[in-house]
Amino acid sequence: MNSLYVLIAASSAVAEGEIISSESTKGVTEPVTVEDGSNTAVTKEVAPRPPSSPLMQFLPLILIFVVMYMFLFRGPKKKQQQHQKMVQSLRRNDKVRTIGGIIGTVIDVKDDEITLKVDESNNTKIRVTPGAISKTLLGEPD
Repeated sequence: MNSLYVLIAASSAVAEGEIISSESTKGVTEPVTVEDGSNTAVTKEVAPRPPSSPLMQFLPLILIFVVMYMFLFRGPKKKQQQHQKMVQSLRRNDKVRTIGGIIGTVIDVKDDEITLKVDESNNTKIRVTPGAISKTLLGEPD
């Protein structure tokens, strides 16, 4: 396939039934000849489209990966850091809620467990892992 044929017609040329011819394209530019019924020919030089760079071809794919990273990895990591900071800031007499819905007051904080007092009348205490603390309840009445 050595040559490429290009047909160009003005909208008026098609409507009036004029003759349109084509020429093969060779070289850097593409010569195109349009003939109308009056034996006059107009030749236009059309520059070829420059090849796109490989970076521009992969740009949409790169953008998709960036968005996926932001939603799938960055968000949960940020929440995990906030939870770890909240657990590290727990002190005695802080009121907290566990992921199971138990509300209690912090009695003791160790590295791998937190002791909560859940009932004042019976002095009931439970030990939970730091991951079981859902949030601190600040400013709520006892």
